[in-house]
Amino acid sequence: MGKRITSSSPCLLFLFFFFSLVLLGCPSLGHPNYKDALAKSILFFQGQRSGRLPTGQQITWRSNSGLSDGSFAHVDLTGGYYDAGDNVKFNFPMAYTTTMLSWGTLEYGKRMGPEIQNAQAAIRWATDYFIKCATATPNTLYVGVGDPTTDHKCWERPEDMDTARKVYSVSASKPGSEVAGETVAALAAASMVFRKVDPKYSRLLLTIAKKVMQFAMQYRGAYSDSLGSAVCPFYCSYSGYKDELLWGAAWLWRATNDASYLNFLQTLGANDATDIFSWDNKLAGARVLLARRTLVDDDKRFESFKQQAEDFMCRIIPNSPSSSTSYTQGGLMFKLAESNLQYVTSITFLLSTYAKYMSASKYTFNCGNVRVSSSTLRNLAKQQVDYILGENPLKMSYMVGFGANFPKRIHHRGSSIPSKASHPQAFGCDNGFQSFFYTSNPNPNTLIGAIVGGPNQNDGFSDDRTDYSHSEPATYINAAIVGPLAYLAGSYSS
Repeated sequence: MGKRITSSSPCLLFLFFFFSLVLLGCPSLGHPNYKDALAKSILFFQGQRSGRLPTGQQITWRSNSGLSDGSFAHVDLTGGYYDAGDNVKFNFPMAYTTTMLSWGTLEYGKRMGPEIQNAQAAIRWATDYFIKCATATPNTLYVGVGDPTTDHKCWERPEDMDTARKVYSVSASKPGSEVAGETVAALAAASMVFRKVDPKYSRLLLTIAKKVMQFAMQYRGAYSDSLGSAVCPFYCSYSGYKDELLWGAAWLWRATNDASYLNFLQTLGANDATDIFSWDNKLAGARVLLARRTLVDDDKRFESFKQQAEDFMCRIIPNSPSSSTSYTQGGLMFKLAESNLQYVTSITFLLSTYAKYMSASKYTFNCGNVRVSSSTLRNLAKQQVDYILGENPLKMSYMVGFGANFPKRIHHRGSSIPSKASHPQAFGCDNGFQSFFYTSNPNPNTLIGAIVGGPNQNDGFSDDRTDYSHSEPATYINAAIVGPLAYLAGSYSS
């Protein structure tokens, strides 16, 4: 009897260890738990919500906030998302976030399982807000709420905001083609997500997208010039606005098959080469989206976009002769020092999705003498996702709440300050800095699923709240990884 108990103890210990790993989302059977990561990557958006929270809110340390947003302009602009670790609603990155969430749902929804409803809810939280922004005042598109300069001087919960909730807009006299074009993309892409599940809502989104596109085409100009310090240096558009016009027209073309959008984007002249994809530069994304018509539908009118998409891929692939992309020793794509993971997740989405289009026709292409197949792109995409989820030199998961070792001191106001439930009294603008910003204590509230800016070029990460370049999460980092995670979750059992 005693011998039997002794011999079974290692088995019991192994089972305990195995199930502990599964519950934590740690690697099992040689890869991370992608289904768990997918669920958490979408849950994160609940922590960024502005407005009156619904009864089904799962991130319960958040409460209602920004309930008077829009009052400066006598309109209702409640809802939407705070972009990152602050309490400002910047529509430019928010619209990109929505477009990428929608694209991921369109391409990989069948692999999402029950998470597709949560993805649709995350998209709708943004599009409900964009409807208000586009329809509240004729010939005006509202593009942001909250003075970013004064907001960034405070460290306080969104529920306690006492800074001016200024309202920003673009119009015929103050054009903003970048933010208008991205809003079009978000609404058009989302209209396709809801086409079958809510046809009336889908038609509304598409109708508004068409009107905003007309506005964007008719009144051209840089939103950075029109809005100045309201968006710069936070979300200046450095790539100009042709990429957003191309992006918006490409999404409307996919949503409507209206030839006028095809004619517009073919004559736009947005032909610059690129090796980046982000909330600012949409060229690569538009080219991959348009190349789908050639790869999947064999439509030769889009051959030039396919060639441009492949030029982009050749600038990303490590062993390509034309590669202009650096990789860390641990294998992470490294584009820019500030919030590098935003570029990693966005480019990873394009790698995964172009591979999907290629596999439909068993297509391959060459980067010089290097043959590129769909597996080439998918393997590189998986490597990037796995690195983010903890397969890296530090064994650090850069998704909060995933795995045993993840960032505990993220640069995020709501996460770093005790919730209203535990501390009902308000914290003023300045009160949060000494007690909650500069402290080395872990954040009291876990922002599950948040992906931070990530490690430096040497695979190092200090988990320092004051180092926003590496420790701050953002909606657009998460939005782009949802699609690749859904693909991997559907391809690898946990």
